[in-house]
Amino acid sequence: MNLRYLRSLASGRKLFYLFCLLVLLVSTYIFTTYRNISCLTVKQNPPIPAVSQEELEALKKQWLAEYMEKNPVKQQNFDEPPHDGTQKSVLPMECFINNDYAVSCLKEMDAQEDVYMPFSFLQKYFEVYGKMKHYDGYDRFEFTQSFAKEVKKPASKYNFKGVFMTFESYNVEVRDRVKCISAIESVPISTQWGPQGYFYPIQIAQFGLSHYSKNLVQKPAEQTVYESGKAKDIGNWKLPSQHSSAQVIEDPLHGKVVRIITPESLPLGSGATLLLGNTIEHVMSLDYRFVGNGSITFYLDTNNKKQYKVHFVTQDFLMDFDYKLDIKYGIGRGKEWRTLTRDLLIDLKKGVSFSKSKQIKKSSILIQKVSKIVIRGKCEVDNITLSTYSHMNHFRDAVTWMQKNQDPLSGGWRNDVERKLAGFETLKPGWISAMGQGQAMSLVARAFYMYNESKLIKSLARALKPFTLSSQEGGVRAVFMNKYTWYEEYPTTPSLFVLNGFLYSVIGLYDFKTLMEERLQDSSGQFPPALIESYQREVGVDLRATYRQVSQLFDDGMTSAAAMLPLYDGGSRTFYDLRHYVLKTQPNVARWDYHATHLCQLGLLMTISDDPVFRNFFQYWQGYTKGKVADHN
Repeated sequence: MNLRYLRSLASGRKLFYLFCLLVLLVSTYIFTTYRNISCLTVKQNPPIPAVSQEELEALKKQWLAEYMEKNPVKQQNFDEPPHDGTQKSVLPMECFINNDYAVSCLKEMDAQEDVYMPFSFLQKYFEVYGKMKHYDGYDRFEFTQSFAKEVKKPASKYNFKGVFMTFESYNVEVRDRVKCISAIESVPISTQWGPQGYFYPIQIAQFGLSHYSKNLVQKPAEQTVYESGKAKDIGNWKLPSQHSSAQVIEDPLHGKVVRIITPESLPLGSGATLLLGNTIEHVMSLDYRFVGNGSITFYLDTNNKKQYKVHFVTQDFLMDFDYKLDIKYGIGRGKEWRTLTRDLLIDLKKGVSFSKSKQIKKSSILIQKVSKIVIRGKCEVDNITLSTYSHMNHFRDAVTWMQKNQDPLSGGWRNDVERKLAGFETLKPGWISAMGQGQAMSLVARAFYMYNESKLIKSLARALKPFTLSSQEGGVRAVFMNKYTWYEEYPTTPSLFVLNGFLYSVIGLYDFKTLMEERLQDSSGQFPPALIESYQREVGVDLRATYRQVSQLFDDGMTSAAAMLPLYDGGSRTFYDLRHYVLKTQPNVARWDYHATHLCQLGLLMTISDDPVFRNFFQYWQGYTKGKVADHN
């Protein structure tokens, strides 16, 4: 028993000793490993010798050169303001201006003459322009002698079929002095000389010429047709009651059209509804004919989170706004078919800016969606479209107005507004402008090119009469120094001799003259006998006599322009007119936008005349926009 116990005890001690030995071996391994790691961590590098600042900069350049050699970078030209890297020291000082007053300026410490004057002073003193600009990561100050856009020499010869000067960039209808576009006549209503609004032939001609020119240079319009008299589309109309209907009928002139019938007693803005949902196009066009009273309403969702309603109602007023959400335009009471073309954005802006004063308030409102069209009353309608623009419809509207409103006796397009000019007799309503005659002729000449209607030649022939009559006789003709024929923009007493209006009239004469040469004469420069007889019989126009007259009027105008152009040169700007000669007063210096107009007109004349005076003064006057001045003695 004792022997067995002793053996068991000896075996337990062996196990204990083995365990202790294992613990000792593991501890020794851990200690040895930690010591090696600790030695590596605390091991220090030998001290670095001190390097001077100069040596450090040299090393940097060496390292950079080695890096650039191994990693070449393509050269980049950064557009940054030039500078010499030096910081200029300046001191404040007073500058005395003509011994009248002082301006706070700055002077460089190390310079004798360099003085910095505030631009706010220079801008008013020299009538120059400038503004801060930030681009390419830098601030810059852009200084200009004038605010007029640069006028370049025309690339090709001017002709009556092409763009009219720079009118492709004109937006007549957005001008502050345009009250609205009449929904009855579809042309602008001007407030330039009176808050009541009136038709101004010059503005209407420019409206038509700008849309004609835009049509030549812009890409074709995007267009969506919503109704064209197809039976399958009738179901798209939502009717307000059982007393309403929508059906396709056959019209003798327009073919298949839609007839809408709803009670006239419905509230304005209610009726047969066609959903549009157009978020891109906002120029509306449709053909319509009302029988009785009614309205056409467009619902417009805008960027100010409001939905406006633009109503076209069968009444004779111009426009109205309830100063809330409803804008109304009168379309007249006629029962005949008519095409209505409207830029709904212009109608919206003019509507919300409506004022009974001359000043039109500007608006930043925009259309986000043309939501729907609603027709009230008995109306036949066709070709409901929305497009990005409809230039030729606007052009045709302007031409139509010119045809309807030309005085058959005088041949003039009269201005039914009083015009006051300081130092001259007031022009009473009904006066004729040579500029209005010229721009209307440029418009009508293009219309004949487009539509080939003989009545347009009759209109052009009539328009020549005011050029043959003096201001006292109701015309526009004046004579300078008893020698040079002049066509007056404002037929005042004494004559004013406005340059831009005169040149526009000469261009209009040129358009009519070259139209007859290109479209009515044969290859030998003669009018075919059959054509002569046709125009005489149909519209009472003697083509040969008319051509002789327009040629003489144009030649007289060009002779005067070449001879009198130097009188409008002020050495650094142009003169608007010759009142300084007529009234013996200070000259009327042309604003920079009128100076740019003079340049555009000379650029045009350069292409149709070999007289060097037009080319020379184009160069002089172009230089004035860059700060050049005439030589002095």
